[in-house]
Amino acid sequence: MRFVRYGEIGAEKPGVLDGDGNIRDLSGQVADLAGDVLGALPDVDPAGLPLVEGSPRLGVPVAGVGKLIAIGLNYSDHAAEAGMAEPSEPIVFMKATSCLSGPNDPVELLRGSEKTDYEVELGVVIGRHAKYVSEADALKHVAGYCIVNDLSERHFQTERGGQWTKGKSCDTYGPVGPWLVTPDEVGDPQDLNLWCNVNGEVRQNGATSSMIFTVAHIVSYLSQMMSLQPGDIIATGTPPGVGMGMKPPSFLKVGDVMELGVERLGRQRQEIVSG
Repeated sequence: MRFVRYGEIGAEKPGVLDGDGNIRDLSGQVADLAGDVLGALPDVDPAGLPLVEGSPRLGVPVAGVGKLIAIGLNYSDHAAEAGMAEPSEPIVFMKATSCLSGPNDPVELLRGSEKTDYEVELGVVIGRHAKYVSEADALKHVAGYCIVNDLSERHFQTERGGQWTKGKSCDTYGPVGPWLVTPDEVGDPQDLNLWCNVNGEVRQNGATSSMIFTVAHIVSYLSQMMSLQPGDIIATGTPPGVGMGMKPPSFLKVGDVMELGVERLGRQRQEIVSG
């Protein structure tokens, strides 16, 4: 099933898509798509739920996100374009949850930004508490999958000292959605195509089969060092084609439009606006 949260910022309601792609109101079934609900998402017939009229704004399809964890350099071809060796263990960093925004909300260019970049990624939403889980059992703890645009200010990330987090956590630099898609509809998470266009030009065109560390490995690995809670989101890395890797580099500016998608997970569209 494909779950959504729709409505104005701070007032989103839970919904589910029917077979025609229309939003059906789920608020009579669950208060929100958060917490324990994610471990037992409602199995309902969307046709029996109230139809939501119009085309409301879509928000992050998960509420109450406790952690937004990201994996760096997880595609061999992206590591090569960045001029870095493939990691022997997953590179882990955090994005502040205040960076979260809807899949089609404007992205506010950080004041003083010199090198804001795009990164289409497969997002993993945790549905059940995970601690010390094996790789064989890891996917049992996944509620579903979504698209994450791991926007990055490269100057802040790599040239101002300290951790990557400072270039990854800017407000609106974490669009998520449009949908939370259940594992049965996604199938093998290592068999998905993903892409990103900027102003109509194809920039990224990759596949999750090129991941160095699989989704199951990442979930298990993280659970050895921190408990994963329902609603936590993991961004699993990006394929090649980011602006940083172009020759010469090409970074985002006000007025640019990003369109990105992951197979079976929908698509996003964001315009860069002044911060």
